[in-house]
Amino acid sequence: MFKNIIVNFIGIFNSRILGFIRDLLSASILGANIYSDIFFVAFKFPNLFRRIFAEGAFTQSFLPSYAASKNKPKFAWLVFKKLFIIILILSLFVTFFSNIVTDVLAYGFSPEAKKLASPLVALNFWYLDLIFIVTFLASLLQYKKHFATTAFSTALLNISIIISLLLSMNLPKEQIIWYMSFGVIAGGFAQVIAHVIAAKKYRILKLLYIGAKSRKKQDIKQFKKHFLPSVLGNSTAQLSSFIDTWLATFLTAGSISYLYYANRLFQLPFALFAIAVSTVLFPKITKELNEGKEKSAFSSMKKTFWILFYLLIAASIVAITDSKEIIKLLFEHGAFTEKNAEITSVVLIMYMLGLIPYGLNKLFSSYLYATHRHIKAAKISAYSLIVNIILSIILLYPLKVYGLALASSISGMVLFVLTLKEFGFNKFLEFFEKKYLFYMVLVILSSIIIAIVFRITILWILAHI
Repeated sequence: MFKNIIVNFIGIFNSRILGFIRDLLSASILGANIYSDIFFVAFKFPNLFRRIFAEGAFTQSFLPSYAASKNKPKFAWLVFKKLFIIILILSLFVTFFSNIVTDVLAYGFSPEAKKLASPLVALNFWYLDLIFIVTFLASLLQYKKHFATTAFSTALLNISIIISLLLSMNLPKEQIIWYMSFGVIAGGFAQVIAHVIAAKKYRILKLLYIGAKSRKKQDIKQFKKHFLPSVLGNSTAQLSSFIDTWLATFLTAGSISYLYYANRLFQLPFALFAIAVSTVLFPKITKELNEGKEKSAFSSMKKTFWILFYLLIAASIVAITDSKEIIKLLFEHGAFTEKNAEITSVVLIMYMLGLIPYGLNKLFSSYLYATHRHIKAAKISAYSLIVNIILSIILLYPLKVYGLALASSISGMVLFVLTLKEFGFNKFLEFFEKKYLFYMVLVILSSIIIAIVFRITILWILAHI
């Protein structure tokens, strides 16, 4: 299991580094203004679904039902066919009624900005069709214990957008965001090709062909029952970010960009640690629980919890302590001003307060899905979202963009507490042993030292560039 976690970690780390290069170029070339806001709104909708699908919702509803299916080829084909048709229809709707969709997504934008954003919203949404194919094949590859293709292919999207930025950097900003949008679609096609190659190697394409030709009846009611609850249960952090973006359209120009850049930094440790770990853990504990090996599943959870907890503690301390220096180093170039950097650094602190609860929730929610408590997980997520919406509205005007990020973090804390309650507080307390608590103290002290060294290093770099 830990070998697969490392593979996932390296692949996601590679992608996130390229993502930061992409964001650095974007901040330098576009800055934080209405044009960057338009692109981030246009990309936010399909990216919301990408994160929901790719970060667990589909896999956690599909794999348990797939594992229990007696006719796996037929089951896989039916799920793919029906969901792809639904997504295709949705994409066509967004294309033909992009003005209406843009009015909803960017309600606070001016009429001129909405007019610019409308065709970009339609174009970017087609990325969802491509990423569904990727996620579907990735789930079957995970079942076969192959994680590398999915982990490393996420970099292809970033590479594609980087190329589009380099090609258009001297053009007007209105044209640059068109290049970036075509880069999104090109990156999606590249990810599909990578997964099709891997699917052929692991005989998944043959399995789907057999399923398409099979005339045997196959019931997918169990999957349908779990799918929507899984989507809602896995999407709290993503929906919170989406709500932040929507509400930020009512604030000054640049607010959406501040949220975007800060959330991108939040997503680095979240993806590297929480997603990488839970992606590998979920198929393992699902199989163990199906085979009646509850002690083994609990042991896997315990070991993984402490590794993830230590990593999240370290990331939180470093990011909160050095937020200003990190933002200045990464983004304060070209069109991205010192004031932009100062605002983004505070937004980052607000987001990072929620890293530990969101990250650990990813782990414990996996256990709920593995034990078929999809509806309960969805209800917990709904309560958390309600808290987020209420707090966002309350904090929007007194704290502006900072209040949106803070509301998101508080809702993550509510999410984690409710998930733990369902998991069982007594079972959770069994995780705690003296040796682990001692190690936690060492991790905190080490993280403080690392944060100090990191700050000194960044200040030295900033002084010499």
